[in-house]
Amino acid sequence: MAFFTKLKDRLFKSSSKLEDGLDAIVEDGGAADEGASIPDATPEEVPAPPSERVAERVDETPPPAPDEAPIPDTPDEIPASHSSASHAPASEGDMPASRLPSPGGEAVPAASPDIAAAAREAAPDRDSGLLGRLFNRGGSSAPVVRRVLDDDMLEQLEELLIASDMGVDTALRVASNMAEGRMGRRVSTAEIKALLAAEITRIMEPVAKPLPLFPKKPQVVLVVGVNGSGKTTTIGKLASQFKEAGKSVVIAAGDTFRAAAVEQLEVWGQRAGVPVLKAAEGSDPAALAFDALQKAEADEADLLMIDTAGRLQNRADLMEELAKIIRVLRKKDPSAPHNTLLVLDATTGQNALSQVETFRKMADVTGLVMTKLDGTAKGGVLVALADKFGLPIHAIGVGEQIDDLAPFDPEDFARALTGADS
Repeated sequence: MAFFTKLKDRLFKSSSKLEDGLDAIVEDGGAADEGASIPDATPEEVPAPPSERVAERVDETPPPAPDEAPIPDTPDEIPASHSSASHAPASEGDMPASRLPSPGGEAVPAASPDIAAAAREAAPDRDSGLLGRLFNRGGSSAPVVRRVLDDDMLEQLEELLIASDMGVDTALRVASNMAEGRMGRRVSTAEIKALLAAEITRIMEPVAKPLPLFPKKPQVVLVVGVNGSGKTTTIGKLASQFKEAGKSVVIAAGDTFRAAAVEQLEVWGQRAGVPVLKAAEGSDPAALAFDALQKAEADEADLLMIDTAGRLQNRADLMEELAKIIRVLRKKDPSAPHNTLLVLDATTGQNALSQVETFRKMADVTGLVMTKLDGTAKGGVLVALADKFGLPIHAIGVGEQIDDLAPFDPEDFARALTGADS
């Protein structure tokens, strides 16, 4: 939770861009409820199954049958006895499943992600979090602006997602999934945020995997990426975290062309108590990697982390140099490297897609680390990467401190990116 708070605070550029854009989309052509009864589209207007209909206002509930107890005003207080079937919530953290009245008076289950948001809007005493900021001011209810989800709104939503660097294909797919079964309905910004966060979470859950640890010693972790992506800092943070977890780690300063990178790794090594192996400036990085593997084997280290020089994906000579490092390592250990981490700078936007394409071919990338999410207004590129490549995302970084690199949590990321309430 502490890292989620930090992530949400530091993703303000991306989150603010999406929040402002979603607000503008809903307000463009939308109208405030102003306390009046304005339900979602009726079944005649939208031929959606009853399970997807949303009761907009609980105070319009028809009188209960004589043999039933009254239904409380607040959705959270609805007793379990009013539910005739068990429905799992759309995601962890959603309100418990309950039965809300349909426009026709028939009780139907709450089963879609936008129902929780709609129910929260119906509770005027909620005064905290993002929803409180949107709908309450000083304890009084503010009007909720809603807009009919039509083709124009869908097109605006697609354009906003593309502008957030989600990529054209991913943006179109996400928007289409959000609109499925909801066209013609009146939606609020909070409902759109909840739907968007749920869709992003669905895409990213399969790729949220920690860096795997193997019984093989030493486990060789090769770290690659373009210039300035944050490879050296990421290695230092990972080495320090592994050391704190009780693993013995050796670092090889394979960026033999940049003295600053070696000095930076030495600082991290001293801080974590991890040895850093280096070679003369300008020496062959493949030879250093081979020597480091021998040293790690002799010391019976758990992990050998090898830094590499930054190289642009369109430089064939430098990419061949990376391939040489891998060939030399395999002369000593045919299974090495056991992990090849590609470190990506979030500020590069869609260029990250071409980086993954090239590095996968030359270095058999096994996982991704995304850095500098605190410095971009286009954090949606991580969604595009997950959707297109399906590579494991091991960690994300939002700063320079050791605890600013943490395992990737798709739900936390989605909520922070969209500004959705927890």
